[in-house]
Amino acid sequence: MSRSGGHRPSTNSSPYEPLAPHIDEPSVDVWIDADTDLGWIRRLAPLLRTHRVPLVASLVTAVLAMLIGVSVPLILRAAIDQALDAETRDLEPLVIALVVLGAIRALLTFVYRYGLYAIAFKLEHQMRTILQDHLSRQSFAFFDRVQSGQIISRANSDIRSIQLFLAFVPLMAVQLLSFALALAIMLNTNVLLTLIALAPMPAVFFMGKHIRDLIFPQSWIIQARQAEIATVVDESVNGVRVVKSFAAEERQIQELAKASLRLKWISLQLHRARANFNPIIENLPRLGLALVLLYGGLQVIDGNLTIGDLVAFNIYIVVLQAPFRFLGMILIMGQRAKASAGRIYEILDEPIALFDRPGAVDLVEPEGRVEFVDATFAYGTEVIGGAEGARTESVIKNLDLLIEPGERVAIVGSTGSGKSTLPRLLLRFYDLQSGSVKVDGHDVRDLTGASLRHGVGMVPDEPFLFSASVHDNIAYAIPTASRADVESAARSARAHGFIENLSDGYDTVVGERGYDLSGGQRQRIAIARTLLANPKILVLDDATSAIDVQVEAEIHEALDALLKDRTTIIIAHRLSTIGLADRIVLLDNGRIIADGTHAELIATEPRYLEILDSGPTADAPAQSGPIQTGPIQEGAL
Repeated sequence: MSRSGGHRPSTNSSPYEPLAPHIDEPSVDVWIDADTDLGWIRRLAPLLRTHRVPLVASLVTAVLAMLIGVSVPLILRAAIDQALDAETRDLEPLVIALVVLGAIRALLTFVYRYGLYAIAFKLEHQMRTILQDHLSRQSFAFFDRVQSGQIISRANSDIRSIQLFLAFVPLMAVQLLSFALALAIMLNTNVLLTLIALAPMPAVFFMGKHIRDLIFPQSWIIQARQAEIATVVDESVNGVRVVKSFAAEERQIQELAKASLRLKWISLQLHRARANFNPIIENLPRLGLALVLLYGGLQVIDGNLTIGDLVAFNIYIVVLQAPFRFLGMILIMGQRAKASAGRIYEILDEPIALFDRPGAVDLVEPEGRVEFVDATFAYGTEVIGGAEGARTESVIKNLDLLIEPGERVAIVGSTGSGKSTLPRLLLRFYDLQSGSVKVDGHDVRDLTGASLRHGVGMVPDEPFLFSASVHDNIAYAIPTASRADVESAARSARAHGFIENLSDGYDTVVGERGYDLSGGQRQRIAIARTLLANPKILVLDDATSAIDVQVEAEIHEALDALLKDRTTIIIAHRLSTIGLADRIVLLDNGRIIADGTHAELIATEPRYLEILDSGPTADAPAQSGPIQTGPIQEGAL
């Protein structure tokens, strides 16, 4: 999606996007400049412009503090030459002036440093908000191919590197300005002595240029290898149950050790470069100081220079040295920030494959009619950065399917048949390669994403719970929902009973991903969360696979009433789950091979029988209390 001038409109005003009232809405009205030919700092100009008033105020304050610092050696020169040596001036006013100037400079230094660091931290916040906003609008295809550790590293350490550099650059600019003023004063005092003081500076410049060229590629590699470590840690933590079940802790430690050794090697290369050049860069100017003391002392003895001039000259040499003392650090920070910016821009320059088309309309009060028209889809074929992904075999092939409003349809098929892909296409997590998916006659690509997902709710087979209270997890789609509404949804999902028995009831904070709850408990909370959102179209993607048959029967009994006048798509693996459906669609290799009631498919389609007789679909008996209603009862096995 193209952006011009670094601006993009805010999209958080949609009535279909739930926002908790106590959370300030993050601003993403300003974006990085879209011109990839610009330097990395110039691409940040739109963000910097949002802080131009405090930035200018801080810089003006910094310049005033610098001018006071530059004037101090002049007052010292007057004190030495006129008050102490020639005794032609009173010393007390000069001492008072130094004290007052020192106090003013201390105050100004506090003000400008506080202002500059505040701006840097605000920029860091803006960049994280922008990155999160961009990630939230990416398609599932993006996350299918990008490691989460890489994203986490860029959102943390890379943005932090930029923030640190932006905090120090203005300070370095002030140092350079003080360098220029000090140089002008020194030239006005004694040209030859100034040239002697500057003699080592060309060598410092060329060494600085050389170390900059060394550090940039090394900084890029360091950031990349830090991301590798983040990826290993992320996978070890998220996959801890798999790691422990295979007693593979030692293997994960070895993986982390290998990644750490790779980071150690390149870090040592960078620090070796610093160790080789930084001491020379910092100490060469001091050679100039020694030469000044030698030649300047002779000039004082010969009467060509006053003691005050020499003292002031030495102080100004220290001022000249300051930028060079920080030069090595700034060069390293700058190259690391440049490398980090490049890694962040890689994500921010990633085009958003699934965005609301111009003129997209809201899906208002949907009836619930769903239609797949000649739909064809394959994973890994999205266009990214102007290049099309690798071709894979189509998962959905020229599929036509019509589901009328209020109809309950079970989609059944063997593993890999494409049944779980259909709801992802309906919710527009992916876009078709050809054909269309329609809701109430509207192509989903012509609907706003927020309104589409407001009207279509899905309960996945592996529900994700946040590390928050049970109440907040159920109320995720409607943060302002009352406790009574949350409890009502939980009762419908047959979750109220076990929630009440938790340590703090609905206020119990679940652990990471909800793994301190059983699989069935997590699924019931996910069902309650979707029921609270009250979508017109409901997708149950094997939503009760981890729930025992008795509880599942109770849930189905409650759902039977709730699903009236609601279009329901059921991805079925259990015979008991199929009992909720009025109609069954049998998929094989991305195509519909049969469509009818349970009794009709039992009588006419042997492949349907094979699926029922194999895998988890056969784990529940046909006669299971309240599930024996509707079409399934007619041809019970």
